[in-house]
Amino acid sequence: MGEYTGLSHCKLALAFAVFMDVVGGAVLLVGVFANLKIQDRDLGDVLVYSGALFLLVSLAGWVLWYSGNIEGLSLADDKKQGHISYAVDRIARTLSRKIRSHRYRS
Repeated sequence: MGEYTGLSHCKLALAFAVFMDVVGGAVLLVGVFANLKIQDRDLGDVLVYSGALFLLVSLAGWVLWYSGNIEGLSLADDKKQGHISYAVDRIARTLSRKIRSHRYRS
């Protein structure tokens, strides 16, 4: 595997998070500032809640992107931690390696 620089890890998760942020922000702002009515029903509340939902889903994309960029601790640091934190770090490291190896195989 090569040297990683910049945003090279988990580009799909980053693109998903940014896309959801842009769409959610746009929908939220339209819901707040536009006066949209269909058959005398105001759609502002629906758009505000939908925009907030998009922004909440984008949070999952940001967490995936961030966790995919974690390099992990060394084994000497792992043994200093407790049993549970060692297991969580091992799971995160394994997941991150699988994401990276899957990306390079395809």
